[in-house]
Amino acid sequence: MKFFLDTASLAEIKWASEAGLIDGVTTNPSLMAKDLGDLDPREVIRRICEMVPGSVSAEVVSLGAEEMYQEGKELAKIADNVTVKVPMTEAGLIATKRLATDGIKVNVTLCFSSMQCLMAAKAGAAFVSPFIGRVDDIGQVGMDIISEARQMFDNYGFDTEILAASIRHPRHVADAALIGADVATVPTKILKQMMLHPLTDKGLSQFMDDWNKVSSKGE
Repeated sequence: MKFFLDTASLAEIKWASEAGLIDGVTTNPSLMAKDLGDLDPREVIRRICEMVPGSVSAEVVSLGAEEMYQEGKELAKIADNVTVKVPMTEAGLIATKRLATDGIKVNVTLCFSSMQCLMAAKAGAAFVSPFIGRVDDIGQVGMDIISEARQMFDNYGFDTEILAASIRHPRHVADAALIGADVATVPTKILKQMMLHPLTDKGLSQFMDDWNKVSSKGE
């Protein structure tokens, strides 16, 4: 499974990239508004693409099919590893088909059902992003979308990658990996939680206590 970092923070991306923990990055208008500061959005995307060799999702803010298509083409010019992110709407699927035909990778976002994932795959999306946590929030099982989409894609040979999004905790990542999601995009907080376990801390503390006892005998 590939890990993408869901952020527009250059500092967070630098840390995760240098640690070798991520394969790509996903951004969206909300994250850009939060982390952008005074920087130009296109400049931020360019700098992220230099830091991460893998896919970097940059989202359109237009709503019409033609406008999304034109905006997507401009975003794709920023760097070779830009993936244009479009919403799961009728207009979004039209733009997806046109961009994919031009050889531009597209990440169809805001998917909340396996049928939406299937429609996006048929339109030529490189990635589909089912939002697991938001589906859980309304009393349904978000992981079912991953499971159903995985079977559908395998049944019919779609190359579209399933990108598990709206990850709320490390268990989401583990479950998505077991089902067969290709990618999990996670906030920095979740990525760090994935490295932690209280028994690791306890074991390390015990090792150090024991070592200090041994080393003190030689003094």
